[in-house]
Amino acid sequence: MAGVIYLVFAVAFGIATAVIGHSKGSSRILWFTIGAVVPGIGLLAAFAYRNEQDEPRRRCPACGRVCMLHDALCVGCGTELDYTADAEPIAR
Repeated sequence: MAGVIYLVFAVAFGIATAVIGHSKGSSRILWFTIGAVVPGIGLLAAFAYRNEQDEPRRRCPACGRVCMLHDALCVGCGTELDYTADAEPIAR
């Protein structure tokens, strides 16, 4: 009986953690697993996780693909991107 209660508890926390993690732009499956394995800590981690959608982006000078500002290489063409403080962030 105690095992069934824990299973329901773990699944409920897994679903809540997955919803919060996905709303911040991350994988539902990853956050469900974290929330189900460590229920309380996983939920707190999902709340503390940064929002990927709010990260600043910039355009690759070679191919024009929009990359994260902190990327060292363009994921489209492999061009090395220099980080400069005056890089103009692009809204997504």
